[in-house]
Amino acid sequence: MMRTLPRRAILAAATSLAACSVLPARPYQQRREWPLEVHPTTVPAPPGSPVLLVREMAAAPGLEARGLRTLVPDGAERLDYWEEWAVPPSQSVVACLRQWLAASGMFSAVISPGSDLSPDLILETELLAFVGDQQAGRARATISLVLLRPAHGPLLQRTLTGEAPLAGTDGAAVAGALQSALLALLGKTQAALAPYVRA
Repeated sequence: MMRTLPRRAILAAATSLAACSVLPARPYQQRREWPLEVHPTTVPAPPGSPVLLVREMAAAPGLEARGLRTLVPDGAERLDYWEEWAVPPSQSVVACLRQWLAASGMFSAVISPGSDLSPDLILETELLAFVGDQQAGRARATISLVLLRPAHGPLLQRTLTGEAPLAGTDGAAVAGALQSALLALLGKTQAALAPYVRA
């Protein structure tokens, strides 16, 4: 014969089980993705301008991850898994670099690997830093670059850094500051390449 438990006992048991739950009490945190974009003004290239091949950008160890990177005041580096780039930063940075240089007026075309065009110049790059530095209050984007002329070897080897103020520690502040640092870096890259394009 089945016994029916009183309603009060059932409610007490449910409350007890809820108190023993192993699930965290913290609220759900939604992951946010941040794009890297540039919108340069296009300057027409003069006739006879060279074709530039921009190879895929390498990434220094640790920079393959999409999470936003921050240097905290004690010098440790924090990788945020809830605030991340829409694609790995080296892929976004090289896409922005191609777009920026294509609009610069220095090249008749800026191409990717696999293009049918033959390049007059080749640019190889590596992303060395893409981080918000809380102690310095700055965001920093650093690349190394090598400019080559096919069959003639390197024309230019340089490390360039773009910086921008870091106004906060949340994802929006870090992503916005790094976007500005990228714009500064692209301007420096264009200026560094310009003498070799005219040579």
